[in-house]
Amino acid sequence: MHTIIRRAAAVALVILAMAGPAQSADPQVAAEAQRSLEEILDLWRDGNYASLHERTSAGGKESREGFARKLARAAHRPACCWEKLQEVRVSARSGGAVDVRGRFGLDGGPAGTEYATRSVRLVREDGAWKASQADLLSLAGAKRKK
Repeated sequence: MHTIIRRAAAVALVILAMAGPAQSADPQVAAEAQRSLEEILDLWRDGNYASLHERTSAGGKESREGFARKLARAAHRPACCWEKLQEVRVSARSGGAVDVRGRFGLDGGPAGTEYATRSVRLVREDGAWKASQADLLSLAGAKRKK
């Protein structure tokens, strides 16, 4: 019985070691990804949904119109200036993607600016960093149709 438990534990450790923790991104890549995400948040805050849609990854399932409609009706939108994104950590992922984790300032709540600590996945497509539509919609508090 102890042998089975030890082997199972060893297998679990090997699996965890292979998956490994997220690696910090190269400082230059991290700075570029953070700037790109801030630009994406500015497009959203300004209501420039057509340009924002162009800065989302091709894997997004929403049409330009549906994406714009959901963000326009969402409970939150990014705050301005220094409140928009704080305490940023950028982690490298496979395939050249990065996760940008930070404290996002969000306007639209009854108490003024609210904060949410989340991650947004960015991928490099066509020479530009593009954000996950699902991550942006989640951050916005957009509701799915039932």
